[in-house]
Amino acid sequence: MAYYAKPAAANYNTPPMHMQKQRGYRICDQCGAAETPSVSKFRLCGGCMTTQYCSQDCQKSHWPSHKPICQHTASQISNVKQSVAAVYPDENLAKNLRKFTSAHSALLGWAGFQALQLKRIPANVRQNALLIELSHHNRHSESYRRFSVSSTHIVPRNYIRDPLVIADIQRREERCRHNGGIGTLVIIIQCAGVSQVMPVEVDPPSKITWDTREDWASVLHHFVESGRTDFMPISTTPRGVYYG
Repeated sequence: MAYYAKPAAANYNTPPMHMQKQRGYRICDQCGAAETPSVSKFRLCGGCMTTQYCSQDCQKSHWPSHKPICQHTASQISNVKQSVAAVYPDENLAKNLRKFTSAHSALLGWAGFQALQLKRIPANVRQNALLIELSHHNRHSESYRRFSVSSTHIVPRNYIRDPLVIADIQRREERCRHNGGIGTLVIIIQCAGVSQVMPVEVDPPSKITWDTREDWASVLHHFVESGRTDFMPISTTPRGVYYG
């Protein structure tokens, strides 16, 4: 497979200092604050590695409502360990998959946005999801680098059957629309019998200036294979080019 030497959609080179970052990719699940990575990064829940918080106080406050889905995720991981171990010797496959999702969250969210063509067809966010199938190997010491992208597919949202996961996505979707967004983009990362669902609350297309890219799958492959975790999408605006 051929990879881009310098993927046009990403910050392969360090951007000039005058370029400003746009809004962060993550939303605090308790207070709704937006992450600004250049100031401080949000903390992820150690159980599900999906829900994010701006502070430890918000994490503690949200725990009573987050507890059911978090414990459900832990239970699902425990249930698949034995079946996965027969095929993959790495018993931490599920944990490594969550680390992969966390390490590449910006890249995965951008890929989902491009794959579903949300800038042109916002309604796709309510109908479809991006499924990313991974293969597993032990060629790297870093756990998040033990995966390669095998294939990508656009699947209907009802591909997800777990009631608790569906309810969590719906909760995020209602919050997003209440705040003026178009809904929750769903990315499903899957390897063997383990799946990780990554929900991303999406602003109205008018507020998202990311360049539309048709080569998103190639960029996804490139960054995963190279192990780079500093992906930032490019936005071309009348005021200049921005990264983030």
